[in-house]
This record gives sequence, C-alpha cells and structure tokens, in this order.
Amino acid sequence: MFYWLMKRVFVGPLLRLVYRPWVRGAHHVPAEGGAILASNHLAVIDSFFLPLALDREIVFIGKQEYFNGSGLKGRLTAGFMRGVGTIPVDRGGGKAGEAALRTGLRRLSEGGLFGIYPEGTRSPDGRLYRGKTGVARLALESGAPVVPVAMVGTDVAQPLGRRIPKVMRIGIVIGEPLDFSRYRGMENDRFILRSVTDEIMYAIMSLSGQEYVDVYAATQKARLATGHQQAESTGAMPAAPGGRPAPDVQVPVPPQEDSPPSVG
Repeated sequence: MFYWLMKRVFVGPLLRLVYRPWVRGAHHVPAEGGAILASNHLAVIDSFFLPLALDREIVFIGKQEYFNGSGLKGRLTAGFMRGVGTIPVDRGGGKAGEAALRTGLRRLSEGGLFGIYPEGTRSPDGRLYRGKTGVARLALESGAPVVPVAMVGTDVAQPLGRRIPKVMRIGIVIGEPLDFSRYRGMENDRFILRSVTDEIMYAIMSLSGQEYVDVYAATQKARLATGHQQAESTGAMPAAPGGRPAPDVQVPVPPQEDSPPSVG
C-alpha cells in the first residue's frame, strides 16, 4: 500500500511534474508473471524513476546500511526503503551474493518484478561497465525473462556526490525481453554465465548508447580513489561485451518539447 501511495500520491506526481520523465518501450515489460529488469546504473535516483515507468510494482535489493541508520533521518530512510519494497541485503562477506540471489529467486517465484543492476554499483563516469554474472544465475535458475533497461541522463542530473538532482528531463528506454531458457540447468557453468551476462550487457548498451569498458565498475572506482586515470575502452579492450563490435547506436534523446511526456 505504501508503495502505491508514494508512487501515485506523494513522490511520483512531484517527480513527474519537476523532471518530466520520458519512457520508450514500457510495453516490453510482461503484464504478469516474474521478470528480471536489468538496468545500467548511473545514479541513486535510477531506483526512483524506473518504477514510474511501470504499471507493476518492482522491487530492488538495497544495502543493509539503508535500514540500520540511527536518529530521525535513519528511521525515515529505513521506513521509506521498506515502504517502497526495497529488500535489505548485507553486501559484505562471502555470502552476500548468495543472499541477493535467493532474494531475487523468491520474488520471481511469487510472480513479481525484480530489478537488478548487473554492474553491481553506480558507474563512476557515465560509461557502461562489465556485468557481474549474478544476473545470469538469476535468469537461469528462475527461468524468468530478462528485460534490458537503459536509464538516460540520471548521471547528469545527479553526479556522484550530489544529493539533490538538478532539474532536467530523465529518460528510460526498455528493450525486448531476453529468453535464456536454452541454457536452463547450466547455471553452474561459468562460461555460460559470462556469455549470458555479456548478452544482457550488450542489449543494455544497444539501448543506452553508452561507451563500454570491460572492467568492473567497482574496480574502476578503486583505481580512481587511488589517483589512477580512467580505464580506456579503446585499443586492446573490446568495444562491446563479449568482444563484439560496438552497436551503431547513439544516446537516446527525449521527445520533442511540444510532444506530451510519455510515462507509464
């Protein structure tokens, strides 16, 4: 109930009014049944704007720290996260990935939508980074389709370190569902997992028009934190996931200003 109140009464209308989000391909999300929405991750607000594009409830996993804060601010944050359906997962330690996987499988088995960011963390520079294979395991074990999603402009509205996003149009592009049923039962084959993950990341890249870097985003963040330069995506590094040529696409642009914004 709180999820729909936030979306339709409180936060949702305000975000629509201020940021005028535009959406393409919302019809690709299945009307019923479990499905995985795999998105690029540019900013914290990705998890606020993507639900606005959907008629169905979508659940993400969130850092346990969001639920453990102290004081009034901590309690409000925890209450908001629980209210919008965020599932707390301890991402530290060796069992963190397994906990996230089981959380997703439970959600999908109940016929719900589960949102995941295959890069594992926000992009440090707006480029698309190597996907982690958890999304592939989730797809193969559940049998659910994977719907690729591209968030557009959220990194410009809310770059790293900025709390309040600046006012600008935010875009969401949703692609056709990907079916990996041909690999069912092969979820323990690391080569299959990597191939499936790369296919998902290629689909996201084709929607977003982002430059691809075959390095994990967390690795790149660690490099930048120690003063190293950005990882380059040219030369010996592949132009697209799986070593394929980059698709001939551009970053999507919003519809003409004289057209009504498309949401939902």
